[in-house]
Amino acid sequence: MDISAFRGYRYDSSAAGDGGACIAPPYDIIDADQQQQLYDRSEYNIVRVIKGKIFPDDTDRNNVYTRAAAALRGFIEKGALKQDEAESIYVYAQDFTVGSEGFRRSGFIALGKLEAYGGNIRAHEQTLSGPKADRLNLMRATKSQIGQIFMLYSDPAKTIDAILARACEGPELLRYNDDEQVAHRLFAITEPARIEAIKKAMADKSIFIADGHHRFETALNYYNETQNPAAAYRMMTFVNTHNEGLVVLPTHRLVKKVKDFDPARLVERLKGQFDVATLSYRNEEEKGRRKQQMLDALAVEQESNENALGMYFNDGGFYVATLKDKEAMVRIAPEHSAAWRKLDVTILHKLILEQYLGIDEAALTAQTNVEYIKDIGGAVDRAMARVDSGTHQGLFFMNRTRPQEVEAVAAAGEKMPQKSTFFFPKIFSGLVVNVLGE
Repeated sequence: MDISAFRGYRYDSSAAGDGGACIAPPYDIIDADQQQQLYDRSEYNIVRVIKGKIFPDDTDRNNVYTRAAAALRGFIEKGALKQDEAESIYVYAQDFTVGSEGFRRSGFIALGKLEAYGGNIRAHEQTLSGPKADRLNLMRATKSQIGQIFMLYSDPAKTIDAILARACEGPELLRYNDDEQVAHRLFAITEPARIEAIKKAMADKSIFIADGHHRFETALNYYNETQNPAAAYRMMTFVNTHNEGLVVLPTHRLVKKVKDFDPARLVERLKGQFDVATLSYRNEEEKGRRKQQMLDALAVEQESNENALGMYFNDGGFYVATLKDKEAMVRIAPEHSAAWRKLDVTILHKLILEQYLGIDEAALTAQTNVEYIKDIGGAVDRAMARVDSGTHQGLFFMNRTRPQEVEAVAAAGEKMPQKSTFFFPKIFSGLVVNVLGE
């Protein structure tokens, strides 16, 4: 892939104060409460640009997009955002823990040349028209690239990782510990020899989009629309699939509003295609142990290259369903690749949600009957409590999707269902901004 260093705009502490108070998570995971917290954190927080507030009296002349453009322009005019003097490739390191295990994920921020899918760039998730229209309107207004696109490349020799590690020994441009105790750190590579070494190492790489499909397609649409030469390249964060800190967490499925839902009947019907193990419990203490046993069993099945998922219906037990009918997906989805049919998430969607519960792709897209639960913090316990309360009918537990599976599906020219991957931690917006101009 053709990449380039660039002169990014970064928060200048002399005008903006703590730069960490000015950055934000990706726009699509910011809810109303967090939006207000970010607004309160700093008058220069990038949330005002990537996800500003919408008001009932908005007009064509005064709306979320015009205010975003005005905010960004104000940040630059006041010196809160200042352009670097040297062309740089920026190193983005994140230190975090999952459970009791510590990780460091390191990548680099550079400009990547845009091109249609199918060449050097491959997608793995489906996109929706609404978010793309929203991001295109924002780009039209701000003429800037603000949020990151999370890209994966394969470098088993870790040639680039070695360069990034040396850069992390230098001065920090920014450090911020977020609410999930992830340490975000930013460094710069300005030496021409090191920049050239990264460019050369990336020249023959195929790239997979890990997160930011809507932003990528929007950037390509914006370039095609404007033919602005600067827009031919898009700011991206690149991470090696062999980086020890590349962690993918599962996204579980919380089911609701399914007509005539009967857990016992569902379990019996599944036994035709799945081996189903029941882990019963009699009290809350035993319930906690059975839940962990279910999760451990799922991990063992995945290590054995089996397809398995967990189930919870508040009926006195947890269930582990392991696919035994290896040809079931071939029969139900013959048009798809073997890599796609092997995914746990497609097996859940096609063989269980669609076949037995009537939740088809349209319902999944509209989230009529399914909510997606990211496996972080207390989200799973809160989801189980909703099943216990009766507002929801069941929770389907997923194993994590492995990076190799993402690559295999993308290489086959296919896309995973939405919410198939949860790369943790998220890549924040506002560390670097690329202003395109007219």
